[in-house]
Amino acid sequence: MELEFLQHYWWIIIALLGGILVFLLFVQGGQTLLYTVAKTDDERNLLVNCLGHKWEFTFTTLVVFGGAFFASFPLFYSSSFGGAYLAWMVVLFCFVLQAVSYEYRRKANNLLGEKTYNIFLIINGVLGTVCVGAVVGSFFTGNPFQLGEMNQVAWKSPWRGLEVLFNVTNVSLGLAIFFLSRVLASLYFINSINHETITTRGRKQVLYNAVPFLVFFLAALVLVLLSKGFAIMDDGSIKQIEYKYLHNLLEMPVNTAILLVGVVGVLFGIGKTLLAPGWRKGICVSGIGVVLTVIALFVVAGFNGTAFYPSYYHLDSSLTIYSASSSEYTLRTMAYVSLLSPLVIAYIFYAWRALNRKPLDMNEVKEDENAY
Repeated sequence: MELEFLQHYWWIIIALLGGILVFLLFVQGGQTLLYTVAKTDDERNLLVNCLGHKWEFTFTTLVVFGGAFFASFPLFYSSSFGGAYLAWMVVLFCFVLQAVSYEYRRKANNLLGEKTYNIFLIINGVLGTVCVGAVVGSFFTGNPFQLGEMNQVAWKSPWRGLEVLFNVTNVSLGLAIFFLSRVLASLYFINSINHETITTRGRKQVLYNAVPFLVFFLAALVLVLLSKGFAIMDDGSIKQIEYKYLHNLLEMPVNTAILLVGVVGVLFGIGKTLLAPGWRKGICVSGIGVVLTVIALFVVAGFNGTAFYPSYYHLDSSLTIYSASSSEYTLRTMAYVSLLSPLVIAYIFYAWRALNRKPLDMNEVKEDENAY
């Protein structure tokens, strides 16, 4: 395992974790539907408990994603968190709100009241998804930073990362992930809840949110493919090249096929759910499609001689999988450890199946003393 292989290997691991994280954001999407799919307190409690079985998966995946990024590409971690810390603090604050809300929402004599914690869950669902999408969008659009001789970062914007929300491409991708999370949440409710009224409303929400998701996703994809990309030259310098990301798609046909399969999977899960009222497996098919799509987009951003964390302020400060990675020894050691990941995935699958052994119903929530 040579260094270049390990750098590509770990970028694929990062892409996989990113794909799983975006899929698990259905928890955040479901939180934004508390007053849409549910109309009564009992129905809201049913939704919250359905999501409560999975919110820790999302939180844990976010932590593992950040930890893997720190270990494999530490220069990205120090540059992004050292400069764009406001954007990351917003994301982390949103997830703290989520954890506190699930813990105290229905506890006796809680300080703020159940409705306040419902609002916190909605804030997490909106800001968390949009900000994550916008930050990922900056992998294509760039950021305003410059690295010094010792790789110390100088962020050239007083917004400290929040400027990603001022870019049309970033916002389009953020809104696409927001509406996608609501689509996935509706599919999850259909699969996991035994309640005819909620299932009916969930199918409507699949349609209502699938349309803006497709609009914003296609807008973001077109804007990325038609924009200038940040390419690595033969001398190691970084230059902006017309249609660089489009060229990446054309020059990596296997990855393009993965992207197409992923998009088709998402659309199939949505379409069959809408056309076959008795079908409840849309979350499985669309979920796999989401993971494949995100993996393909990460590969477009980091492979084929492309800077994955570009700087439009100082091009040569842009980070690549070569310049930002850990040492060969570190990457190789972690690669051996990563061989245990199938066991972890198997355990997650087992835990998921155990929690979803049967659809959740109203009686189970009412009788559970530890309900959220």
